[in-house]
Formats: sequence, C-alpha cells, structure tokens
Amino acid sequence: MSARYRPAIRTTLTGLALAIGVAFLNGCSLAPVYHVPTVDIPADAWQDNMWHIAKPMDEQSHGNWWQLFNDPQLTALEDQIDKASPSLAAALARYDEATAYTRQLQAGLGPTVDGGVNLTNNRQSDNRPLRGSNQPNVYDANTVGLSASYALDIWGQVRNLVAAGKATAEASAADLETARLSLHASLADNYVSLRGVDGQIQIFNNAIDAYTKALELTQRRHDGGVASGIDVSRAQTQLSSVRSQAADLLAQRAIYEHAIASLIGQPAMSFKLPSANLDLALPDIPVSLPSELLLRRPDIAAAERRAAAANASIGVARAAYYPSLSLGTAYGVQNTGGAGLFSMPNTFWSIGPAALMNLFDSGKHDAQLAQARAVLEEASANYRSVVLTAFQQVEDNLSRLKYDKESEMEQQQAIKSSQTALDLSLNRYREGAVNYLEVVTSQEAALTASQRALDIHTQQLKSSVDLIRALGGGWNRNDNPAISHLP
Repeated sequence: MSARYRPAIRTTLTGLALAIGVAFLNGCSLAPVYHVPTVDIPADAWQDNMWHIAKPMDEQSHGNWWQLFNDPQLTALEDQIDKASPSLAAALARYDEATAYTRQLQAGLGPTVDGGVNLTNNRQSDNRPLRGSNQPNVYDANTVGLSASYALDIWGQVRNLVAAGKATAEASAADLETARLSLHASLADNYVSLRGVDGQIQIFNNAIDAYTKALELTQRRHDGGVASGIDVSRAQTQLSSVRSQAADLLAQRAIYEHAIASLIGQPAMSFKLPSANLDLALPDIPVSLPSELLLRRPDIAAAERRAAAANASIGVARAAYYPSLSLGTAYGVQNTGGAGLFSMPNTFWSIGPAALMNLFDSGKHDAQLAQARAVLEEASANYRSVVLTAFQQVEDNLSRLKYDKESEMEQQQAIKSSQTALDLSLNRYREGAVNYLEVVTSQEAALTASQRALDIHTQQLKSSVDLIRALGGGWNRNDNPAISHLP
C-alpha cells in the first residue's frame, strides 16, 4: 500500500478503536427503574386472599367458560365468535400492527447497509469555471459502492424505544383479549336475556290460556244472568292486556336475536334462534375467590403495560440531551471515463465515527421530557382506576348473586301464595261470593309473581356472566393449571 495512505488509515483506525470502545458502554439506559403503579388494597381483601400485583398473563387460555352454563346452543354460538366476528378481526389487526411497529423499532439496534450504482453519460459546459483545456466535452461517470452505518446506542435511546414498543405491543395483545372476552360475555348476556324473554313469553302464553277460559266462564255467567257486563269487560280487559304485553315481548326477543347475529358475524335478517326454556345451569361459586385471578383481566394487563411503555419513553426523552454517535463506512469504485471500472486505482473508501449534539433548542427537549413524565403519571392513574374498577365489578356481582339467591327463595313462596289466592278467588267467583274484580286482582298478583321469579333467575345468570367477565374469564383454578402455581 502506498505510504501516503498510511497516516490517513492510522487516524481512521484510531477513531474506529475509540468508537468501538465507546460501544462497550452500550448498556446504559436513562429510563427510570420501572415499578408497577401501587394500588391501596386492604390486606384482607376477599377474606384471607392477598392482592397480587398484576402482570400480563394473556398467553394463558381463559377457557371455554360458557360451558359452565351447560347449554349446547350457547356453546355452539360462542364457538363462532373467534371465527366470524368482525370486531375481533379488527382487534387482531391492531395487534398485528403493533407487533410490526415493534419490529421496525428493533431494526434500529442493528447496522444498515446500502448499495448503490450510478452509471451516467455527461456533457460539461464549454464555459464551466476552472475547466481544464484537456478535459473532454462528453464523458462517462460510473460509480459502484457500498455504505454501512451503525448508530451507537450509548444512552439507550433506541433500546428504550424498543422497550416501549414491546410494552405497547403487549398492551395491544391484552386489548385483543379484552375484545375477545367482551364479545363472548356480550353474546352470553344477550343469549341469557333472550332465553329470559322466551320464559316470559311462555308465562304470558299460559296466562292468555287461563284468561281466555276465565273470560269464557264470565261470558257464560253473564249469559245466564248471574254476572254483570262489568265482569265481562274486566275479563276482556285483562286478556287484551296480557296479549299486548306478549306482543311486546316478541319485539324484545327479536332485538336480542339480532344482537346475537351481529356478534357472530351473520346478517340479522337471516338469523333465527328457536324458542327454548330458560334451563341454563347456574354455576356454583366458591365461598371465597382468590384475588390473584384478577391478574387474568386483560384490561389490567393492558393498563400496566402502557405504564411500562410510558416509563421507557422517559429514557428516550432523556437521551435527547446527550450526543448521538454513529459509525459509518463506505467502499466502492468510481471511474470518469477511463477503462477498467473495477481496477485498484478507481477504488475509494471511507470509515470513521460521527457525533452530533444539540446545543440549543429553545426548551424543546425540556418540554418533551415533561410530556413523557406526564404520560407516565396518566398511565399510572389509569392503571389504578382499572384495578379499582375491577374490584368494584367483582364485588357488585358477588353481592347481586348473594342477594338474588335469597330473593329467589322468597319469590318462590310468593308464587305459591299468589296461585293459592287465585284458585280461591276463582272458586269464590263461581259460587257467586265475590265479583270478578277479586279474580282480576289475584290474576295480576300471580302473573307478577311469576314474572318476578323469572326476572330474578335471569338476573342471576347475567350476574354470573358479568362475574366471569370481571374475573377475566373464569374462577376455577383447577380448570386453569397455568395459574395454579400462584400463591
């Protein structure tokens, strides 16, 4: 190698050695040490169960919890959610978008290599300044080269960007699970409501049959001169009223049916569910629920991951105060008209580090750091809110189930009493001891008691669905071995 190149090479290699030495510092990070936001939860929450800090657990299967209701039709509908729901498909696309963005950020941790070819034919102006007399008018300019660059992530800016991207992608995965859980729970809720309406329709159909017979009885008594026209009018009014309410129930049923169709990705006009009795099994609930099952709530996991992403973003904002260093190199051949493009005299190369540091930005970096800290405060507050809301939702549904069970027992007694009163009033009316007003009153009381009992049972089923939703998809640890190791 020519001696005239050696000083330049020596200087370049010295700079390269310094850059490599600095690269060993590439483990520095300016992000604060991350701590999961704290939530003030009593140590004796849910009896003896301690609250555990939430961690993303979305890779665990939440199970086909709807099978707890032991209804084949519900199971068949739920199985269609993951296959056909457009809402779930949109959530999956958002997750894919987040993971693709994370891969883009990860690419910043490695070098970039570019190749270029430039083959041109040129004519220079006769009046070009400083043009030599022996320079041709027309000449070729051919260049073939490679260039590589590597940003030294000394202050952890890129790594914190990647960490924030990963946390955001994990939050997106949790959002996907939230959407899936919400869709399954909404389907179960609408299905229970529809079957509840089916039960109400059956109650009203029975009432219509009974009231029709009562009207016929009243009409015969009126024709025989025993009953007055008022009794006939009252019986007719009672019958018309329950027929009207039965028609309204059919409209309610259609609305629930249409909602189910949309959830499973089918057109509402072509979807039909046959009527059936409300015979869903009411799941048995343990005496005490392990509070760590709230870890399985995907919205809690999403909120925690967003707080982690915000914490990493502070490191990105802090790194902007420090100089950025990069290492670049280029190698190629260049020829401006001579023969042998790939000959040694036509080669060129360059290698060396570069540094860039902002000296004045009118407070821009300060504002960016303040913004990053505010985002972390917001994410932490949102996390606490989600956790507290989770506790509220679980406690709400536990309370509903507890008191609805007591209410249902009392209501069954009310049904028996109202039916006894109705039978007695009809007998007394046949004997002429009372007018039809007493029968009407007894009919209304019996119908209301039956409706109320069915409403309570339907509400218990819906509260069970809501409790499952509040717990993130189930509560039986034995059915979820992936979480059985938790304390």
